[in-house]
Amino acid sequence: MNLSNAEEQLMNLIWEKGRAFMKDILASYPEPKPANTTVATLLKRLQEKGAIRFELYGNSRAYFPVVDKNDYFSRKVNTMIKKFFNDSPAQFASFFTKETELDTKELEDLKKIIEEQLKSQKR
Repeated sequence: MNLSNAEEQLMNLIWEKGRAFMKDILASYPEPKPANTTVATLLKRLQEKGAIRFELYGNSRAYFPVVDKNDYFSRKVNTMIKKFFNDSPAQFASFFTKETELDTKELEDLKKIIEEQLKSQKR
């Protein structure tokens, strides 16, 4: 599933809330807030893509995610690694650590995460 930036922004709001009515979604947007019709169109596209569903409560719809946030971003990162880094996570990691200007503490934290992952895979 490929989402536009606007769709991803809306999905992030829905993932954050877990379940939200249109008024809750609109209230969550930063200024300048999009028009109701814009959000309605995005919601419809997300439904068509299978990212969200809704339940009716009277005349109101409560939207909720069908796609897990971690699963979505995992697929997105893996696609990016294939597309831009010759399907090499090592090239991606090299680019990430050099180009994001991580400080020493952030690099140490990243090193710990990698070491913990290595330990868990050896078990």
